[in-house]
Amino acid sequence: MRITLIIHSLTYGGAERVMSIMANFWAAKGWQVTILTFDNNKLPQFNLDNRVFYTPLDIAGESPNAIIGIWNNLKRIGRLRNAIINSNPDAVISFMSKINVITLLATRWLNIPVVVSERSNPVKSSLGGNWKQLRQQTYPFADRIVFQTKRARDYFPSNLQTNSCIIPNMVVLPPIEKLSLDKVLRERSLIAMGRFVREKGFDLLLQAFAQLKNRYPEWTLTILGDGILRPELESLRKQLGLSDRVNFPGMVKNNYDFLQQAEIFIMSSRFEGFPNALCEAMACGLSVISTDCPSGPREIIRNGIDGILVPNEDVSALATAMERLMSDEKDRKSLAVRAPEIIERFSLEKIMGMWENLLAEVIKNKI
Repeated sequence: MRITLIIHSLTYGGAERVMSIMANFWAAKGWQVTILTFDNNKLPQFNLDNRVFYTPLDIAGESPNAIIGIWNNLKRIGRLRNAIINSNPDAVISFMSKINVITLLATRWLNIPVVVSERSNPVKSSLGGNWKQLRQQTYPFADRIVFQTKRARDYFPSNLQTNSCIIPNMVVLPPIEKLSLDKVLRERSLIAMGRFVREKGFDLLLQAFAQLKNRYPEWTLTILGDGILRPELESLRKQLGLSDRVNFPGMVKNNYDFLQQAEIFIMSSRFEGFPNALCEAMACGLSVISTDCPSGPREIIRNGIDGILVPNEDVSALATAMERLMSDEKDRKSLAVRAPEIIERFSLEKIMGMWENLLAEVIKNKI
């Protein structure tokens, strides 16, 4: 099997990580795997099997105005089309809305099966009017559209839903021997992680923790990640009197070291696609709390069995759930002991089997 995977880049991110896992899985099976990216980064952030053909096309970048934007997109389509033809794939898989649109235009009339995948929440993610219209016009060209959750699929018109399927993310942990034994967190640690952007709701998390800081002085909060809102979050941390209780270590390579030493994982997002961080925390055996945001957490957490869901953007409800677990070790452990079942529910073999069944179907239908 020859497969070509297309994404904007392989920098840090959930979609990028999933695509690298897919590429490595199929390369290990002896498939010919090509990854095409729009950026010019010759060293991807995720480790790729040396049998994967990785080609950064250097066709990203912003356009100063609409006219130049149209011209640049035409050039992108041409460059991408040539690269796809040269990779000689049996099928193409594309991730992310704008990349999907360009891929569908680049593969028009090539008679190659094309699968596009939505990787964020389409209701909340800002795509822009022109791109939304292009998505509506080009998605019918796809041989299949993949969504991560039913709620994401429900956003789209019925004709696109009919030609779609739902494939969640896989949960993959690194080999246990690679985990560090160094102490990276204090006892009684809450942890969260993600990009410092509004959608992740870290401002809500800080406000919730501030309500509990005096009653639980032994607890600290660590938020892994970085982003444009870092100065605002640092300012809010100081304003709430949390400077000595909340840590922002930045981007770290050893997420799992932190997760394995924490007591409770909290996801305070306003919206998500299918949050890898939540899955990874559960796989590490943490008790977890998440907002019931659109979309993903409701499909991942079995509320009251392996985690707690709270109303979205409700600081008081979030604080109440945090206090419930901070004050009750037995409750924490009862959730934590069931959390790793997610590894079986979203195992690599199960999820990749779903992708392979889909590929077999679209290839068969194209013959």
